[in-house]
Amino acid sequence: MSRIDAERSLVRDLARSIAEIAHDSRMDGIEQRWRDVNALRKPDRAPVWCRPVGCWKEILPPDSLFCHDPYLRGLEYGFRQTLFKRELDDDNPVEKRFTVSAVFRREPANTWGVDIQRTHSGVTDGAWAYDPPLRTADDFDRLHLPSFTYDEEKTRENLDRASDLLGDIMPVELVAGSPLGGTLGNPAADLRGLEQIMVDMIADPALLHRLMAYLRDATLRGMDQVESTGLLTPNNSGPMTCSDPIGQPDADGRYTFANLWGMANSQEFDQVSPTMWEEFCLEYQKPIFARFGLSGYGCCENLTHKIDGVLSIPNLRIFVCSAWTDLDLVVDKAADRCCIMWRQKASDVVMPDDETPIRKDLQEGTRRLQGCSYQIVLRELQTLAGHPDRLHVWTQCAKEAAARYA
Repeated sequence: MSRIDAERSLVRDLARSIAEIAHDSRMDGIEQRWRDVNALRKPDRAPVWCRPVGCWKEILPPDSLFCHDPYLRGLEYGFRQTLFKRELDDDNPVEKRFTVSAVFRREPANTWGVDIQRTHSGVTDGAWAYDPPLRTADDFDRLHLPSFTYDEEKTRENLDRASDLLGDIMPVELVAGSPLGGTLGNPAADLRGLEQIMVDMIADPALLHRLMAYLRDATLRGMDQVESTGLLTPNNSGPMTCSDPIGQPDADGRYTFANLWGMANSQEFDQVSPTMWEEFCLEYQKPIFARFGLSGYGCCENLTHKIDGVLSIPNLRIFVCSAWTDLDLVVDKAADRCCIMWRQKASDVVMPDDETPIRKDLQEGTRRLQGCSYQIVLRELQTLAGHPDRLHVWTQCAKEAAARYA
């Protein structure tokens, strides 16, 4: 057997394992748990989900992978991640299908008409600094509204390749969503610099309004262009936003963004006052959220003093309560209106030498959340800090706490 045949055989074996997990009766319970909580119905217990992010390099180091072919290596890595999550036994919904994203050509190729630059420390996974292209008001004239054109040939090529490899094991389906996200602060900082956009709020607010309006319009234009192709597909099957179908497709069977979830945050505006956050960020995000059927807001930022603003978002269904946001205040103001995504502080999970503080924090938080619709989510982990079993410990503790206060 040739090397490439061996790699294809391995990936197909992994795909069969994934398909078996997806059809396991336990997966029905996991999916129902997410659908119930995101519909504000009472689940059997709150769903628990972990996203290792940076510590995948410790869980699945590069030398643990067999495949060399870039495409097959990517599939192997993704499938092994899913198998690890099943062994971890969190509430990770595993789909019965394999999805292929529709390809859209961007014009300009760099999206904005200017190149995003960063200055790196030179240390692997080390620090970096913004090197923004918009340094003067004249630089703003270089911006272009991006266009997104469906590349049918490239999409068909990708579909055929996946179908040839996996189609007899699981259905291969095309998916498409928004080409740009609603978290406008991220590209704003890339284009202008994080410190500079904060200075602009005071020194040159008109210029920052110009930038935020441009990013809003670019996002809405991209949504229009993808939606017009008729390729848009619902995004209610993954973790965090697994839910009942959102509305019905149009009479012609086409979906619109009214059938999808919209998720965004304001991390770049964490240190900004509620008034300035609303003026320079939220008001530009709202027209984007208005296009979606359901929306969720927040990530790692502290939203303690911005709860009322978040609750003004159209179709808000998920309020992301970070470890820095006052949980009691969120429960008091938002629990009767939306599902609370209770985010854990990664350092508090992986740094302690024993599980006692982890268990205590989870028990206390779930007690305060009793009676609410909520999810327990651990994300943004960058290292296991010498505790290779810590994700298993946290997952088990979180499930026990959620069941105790169900």
